[in-house]
Amino acid sequence: MSDSDDLDLGGDDSAGTQSSSKKSSGLAALLPNLLKFIAIGLGALIFIVTVVVITVNILGGGGKSQTVVADPTSPYIGKRPEYTMFTAIGVVRTRTRDLTPNAVVIDMVIGYDLNNNAAATELTSRLYELRDFVRSFFSSKYAVELQPENETQLKQEIIEYLNTRVLDTAKARMILFNQLDVMEM
Repeated sequence: MSDSDDLDLGGDDSAGTQSSSKKSSGLAALLPNLLKFIAIGLGALIFIVTVVVITVNILGGGGKSQTVVADPTSPYIGKRPEYTMFTAIGVVRTRTRDLTPNAVVIDMVIGYDLNNNAAATELTSRLYELRDFVRSFFSSKYAVELQPENETQLKQEIIEYLNTRVLDTAKARMILFNQLDVMEM
C-alpha cells in the first residue's frame, strides 16, 4: 500500500471531489479579510474624528468665554450708564474763601440712576438744602481750587459729600457743571 491509500479509508473518491470544490477563487477568499480591515479602519477614523472634535470644543472654547478681559490700551471703555439729570438747583452765586474774594457763579446738574422715582422725589424735596450745599461748598474753596484742571476732583468731592451727608436714599452718580465761573472782584 502506498501513502495515498492510507489516507483513503473509505475507499471512494468522494473525498477527492470535496477538497477540490472547497478551493475557490483568490478574490473570494480575500473578501472577508478585506472587509474586516476596512471596517476596523472606518471605526478607528470615526473614533479619532470624534475625539478631536470634543477636544477642540473643550480646549478651544467652543462656547463664549464667561470672563472678558479688557485690553487696558484700548480706547474703547464700554457703554456708559445712562442717568436722569436733576437740573432744578439753578444758578447759585457765592464768593471764594480767598483774602480778596472772587465771585463764583455755579449752575450744577446732578445725575442719578435712571427711572429711580425715589431719588427724584428726594432731590426735589431737598431742593433748598441742595442750593445751600452748593453755596457753602464753593464758598469754602479757594479760587485756585476751582480752576478747570481741578474740575474732576471737585466733582468727585461733591458726589461723595452728597451721598454721605446730604442725601438719604438717593445716590448722586454724576455731577455736571452747566456753568462754573470764577471772576475777580
